[in-house]
Amino acid sequence: MMTDPASASPVVAPSPTSFRVAFVNPPFLPDYSRGQRSPAVTRSGTLYYPIWLAYAAAWARGQGHAILLHDAVAWRRDDAASLDEVCTFKPDVVLVEGATPSIEADLAYAERLKARLPPGAQVFAVGTHVSALPDEALAKAPTLDGVIVGEYEIPLREILRARVAGRPLAGLEGVAVPGHPAGPCREYLTDLDQLPFVSEIYRDFLPIDRYFNPNAHHPMVTILTGRGCPFHCSFCVFPQTLTGHAYRRRSLESVLAEFEWVARHLPQVRGIFIEDDTFTADQPRVREFAQRLRARRLPLTWTANARADVSLETMIAMREAGLRALCVGFESGSQALLDRIGKGISLSTMETFARQARQAGIKIHGCFMVGLPGETKATMQETLQFALRLPLDTAQFYPLMVYPGTRAFREAERAGHLVPKSWREWLSAEGLHNCVVRTGDCGPAALVRFCNFARRRFYLSKSYLWYTLQKVLTDAEERHRILRSARTFLGHLLRDA
Repeated sequence: MMTDPASASPVVAPSPTSFRVAFVNPPFLPDYSRGQRSPAVTRSGTLYYPIWLAYAAAWARGQGHAILLHDAVAWRRDDAASLDEVCTFKPDVVLVEGATPSIEADLAYAERLKARLPPGAQVFAVGTHVSALPDEALAKAPTLDGVIVGEYEIPLREILRARVAGRPLAGLEGVAVPGHPAGPCREYLTDLDQLPFVSEIYRDFLPIDRYFNPNAHHPMVTILTGRGCPFHCSFCVFPQTLTGHAYRRRSLESVLAEFEWVARHLPQVRGIFIEDDTFTADQPRVREFAQRLRARRLPLTWTANARADVSLETMIAMREAGLRALCVGFESGSQALLDRIGKGISLSTMETFARQARQAGIKIHGCFMVGLPGETKATMQETLQFALRLPLDTAQFYPLMVYPGTRAFREAERAGHLVPKSWREWLSAEGLHNCVVRTGDCGPAALVRFCNFARRRFYLSKSYLWYTLQKVLTDAEERHRILRSARTFLGHLLRDA
């Protein structure tokens, strides 16, 4: 387990042409999960790894640079302690990640850090929000050196090359600077095998036990086997702001080698979460992966994001290879609304998938949202009834969360359905998801009340309580996961009544 970074030394000694690069997940609210698709303090106690920062840190270390990955949220550092730790590292370049609900605080932190560092040090904001609104970010934080647009590695490469050559930053690919827009993003990182294992970065810099996802066995690590998503759901933020829609894959040799590395070097880890937007987009690849993973007989379970069209053959292969659960976006029980958001899947296909997943022995976490374009009280009831008749293990119900850079955000803004006057209003005062949209016949408060009602209907039904009690009494692995999640989730469930 990684020791406190305040006493840690750099992993790689800098060469004459290398730099000291810091990657910072800044403080905000306690347990604020900035790295997830909808950043918030969650009801289930979920805390995501700073995965995009970690992969960029892995790239930089692979290039011979000295790195620091600093997660102030996971280490529970306040603003002063966080600034002290980053400044003690004496970085040449710093990437500070921001997210929509916390962006004012994130940019203010980055400016304070810039003021503390020597004049030659450069500080950049990164993340989905500043990728979508780089000019606004630079206007709010004019002392920063720039904003990275899109994935972090290639713009960071260009920044470091410019430092070596003594060239200005203006016009660099994916780098916006005051007075100059970002140069065109001409390429994505396609050879993902060149990146060192992100699990090594976690081991060396992060408190692994602090990260939690209720759909995976704990402790767990989160990895990517590919980037980008070939589907075009209107609300999904990563493909529309960071990664694009082309699905770029790591080789299976690389993925399997990382599984083996985790089993060997992180013996406390019990689960791996595959965080690709849609790991199952390439089902032949998934089946080959499962076949080869099963042959290794590693002491790990795993979880992945999936689309609700995975074949029974593929699910059986995954289950036999140690798959525990799939996280699936069902979204709505209205076919008209699914078509409108570009989901590209039918209700009957999703129902068949859910039944076959239960047949294959795979747990399904279903994600549902209300407040979609064209939503009515009747379609909200269709969604609830759809969720109740599916054989799901867990479910979440949230109002539609729209973020800058997505089609959903633009549609809500055009229709006059976007309610908040500031980015901070994307969260409640305590950090929970807030409702940011209204529909034709439902205001934000009504959408939140419906989500609370739907959550109670799902989790407090007699059949679900009996099903969960059986898991707690008969399965030690499930008992640990359920009880950890229930510590925060039950309080919110009862309070929201």
